[in-house]
Amino acid sequence: MLIRYGTDKNGKPVKKAVIYTKSEHGIPKEKIDNDALRIVERLRDAGFNCYIVGGAVRDLLVGNVPKDFDIVTDATPSRIKKIFRNSRIIGRRFRLVHVLVGPKIFEVSTFRSTIEGSVGNDFGSMDEDVRRRDFTLNALYYDPVREQVIDYVGGVRDIRKHALRPVISIDRIFIEDPVRMLRAVKYSATTSARMSFTLRRKIRRSANLLSDISPSRLTEELLKIINSGHTYDIVREALDTDLYMYLQPAATALMYADRDFENAYMESLKKLDRLSGSESDIRLGRKLVFLIFDFVKTLTDWKKEISEDSSSGELYARTWSECRRFVLPMNPQRSELEFAVRTVLSSLGVSVRIPRRRHQLKTAELKSGVQ
Repeated sequence: MLIRYGTDKNGKPVKKAVIYTKSEHGIPKEKIDNDALRIVERLRDAGFNCYIVGGAVRDLLVGNVPKDFDIVTDATPSRIKKIFRNSRIIGRRFRLVHVLVGPKIFEVSTFRSTIEGSVGNDFGSMDEDVRRRDFTLNALYYDPVREQVIDYVGGVRDIRKHALRPVISIDRIFIEDPVRMLRAVKYSATTSARMSFTLRRKIRRSANLLSDISPSRLTEELLKIINSGHTYDIVREALDTDLYMYLQPAATALMYADRDFENAYMESLKKLDRLSGSESDIRLGRKLVFLIFDFVKTLTDWKKEISEDSSSGELYARTWSECRRFVLPMNPQRSELEFAVRTVLSSLGVSVRIPRRRHQLKTAELKSGVQ
C-alpha cells in the first residue's frame, strides 16, 4: 500500500490518499473497456493526468461488469475536444465532453473545484474533485497505466465493509441535490452497501425535496432503475425510505391502499428483472409493460368489455391516457408507452387497431387533461 502526500497551509507534509496496488485491489485490466483505455492513454500522451472514476471503479472492485466508464482529467473541455475529433462538449452549467467511439459514449469531465462548495462549476484539482463526489464508494480513481486505485476517503474500506457513507456532509448532501437520495437507495440495493440508521432517517426526512426536481431528471433516474436489472430491490428500498411516492405517486398510492395490488406490482418488477437478466438488448416498451400491467387490469372488467365487443380503438385510447397519467412524472418516449399499452391489451385479449390519425387517442388525452 502506498501513500499520496500533499502539504498543508504551513507547508508541512500531510497524508492525502491511500494508493492500492494491483495485488491489493485485484482489478483485472482485461475487464477495462479497450476504448476507455485508449482515451486515457491519449490524454496521458498529451501531457494530462487522467483516471477512470466513480461507478466503474466501484463495480470492478465488487466484481460487477461496469455499464459505463467515466473518465476524469485535468484537461479542460476545449482541450479534450481538440484531442478527440469524434467528441462534443455538453452541459450549460458545468461543461464536460462526450467522446464517441462507434455506438459507445464515454463521459470525460474535468476535475471540479470546491471553491463554491459541492455545487460550483469551476475547474479544480483532483484533491478538490474527490470532495464533490456523493458517496465514498463512488469517490475512487483508477489509474489503468500504473494499475492503481487512489482512495482519498476510505472508499475501498467501505466497499469491503458493505457500508454506504457520504463524502459530503449529511446536512448538505441532499439539500444541494435531492437526486442523491435516489442514488443512495440504488447503490444500497445493487452493491449490498448498508445505509446507517442516521443516513436512512435523513433520507426519509428529506424525501419531500424530490418534489422540486424536474420531471426530466426524475424520468432519467427512473429509467436507470428500470434498466438496472435490480428494479425490485431498488423500488423496495425507495418505498422503505418514502422516495417512491415522488417517482411513481399513482403506483405508490395504489400500493398503500391495496395490499393485493402491491404484491402483484412488486411481483411484476421481479419478472422485469428476470427478463433483463436473460436478454441484453430489450426495448424500453417491453420493460414498461411490467410497470403498467397490474394497473391496466384494474381499469375495467376486461372480460365484459371483450364479450360486449367494445371498440378496441376506444379502449386503447382510454387506456393509453390512463397509463400516461399513471406513470407521471415519468415521461417516456411516446412510441414506447404506446407499445407497452398495446402489449398489455393484447395479453388481456383486446385486439388493438390504432386510428391512423390517432384522433381517438388525442380526444381521450384532451378529456383526461393529459398533455
